[in-house]
Amino acid sequence: MGMNQFLQSLSDLETIDRAPGYFKFEQHSVAAHSFKVAEVAQFLGDVEEQAGHKVDWRLLYEKSLNHDYTERFIGDIKTPVKYATPQLRQMLADVESSLTANFIENEIPKQFQAAYTRRLGEGKDDTLEGQILSVADKVDLLYESFGEIQKGNPEPVFTEIYRESLTTILKFKQMACVQYFLTEVLPEMLATDFSDRQKLAMLTDNLLKQGD
Repeated sequence: MGMNQFLQSLSDLETIDRAPGYFKFEQHSVAAHSFKVAEVAQFLGDVEEQAGHKVDWRLLYEKSLNHDYTERFIGDIKTPVKYATPQLRQMLADVESSLTANFIENEIPKQFQAAYTRRLGEGKDDTLEGQILSVADKVDLLYESFGEIQKGNPEPVFTEIYRESLTTILKFKQMACVQYFLTEVLPEMLATDFSDRQKLAMLTDNLLKQGD
């Protein structure tokens, strides 16, 4: 038993499409998403550190890089389905946890099992790093949906994904990095010229008001 299965499985993440079943102008894989989330988390961590908060960078990178590895086992389930009910979300989490534990036990050498149990576990916890991951994940999802809306994708699901992403980000509005994103980054994104700009700006404004 060696690390071959894990290293080989990284290529599998390149073949798993995000938002399956919908027309998209631009395809995104789970592997690409993981890289982008790590980059976003890095930036958000910088903001938190400048605000005087101590960031465990090793933990943050581990959480962000590995947060969707378990989709190798069950694929990327459509966001509206995944969050349809708390019961379904918990059932999916239980399946992921069971398959991950089995994979670690059978494919990861014993001297690395504790490390990969930590890395492949649920990263979105109450630690600062877990909260940054929660925000970074939704920031990338927000940009994915925005990219489709910007290009004129008629699928209404991308507006719903945008709504859900921003709503989740607003749940962490007490964080310095979220305040920076809302005041500095989001307005710049919405200033881009595209056909549905006014509609999306109104939706964003309503969500921000609801989050106050």
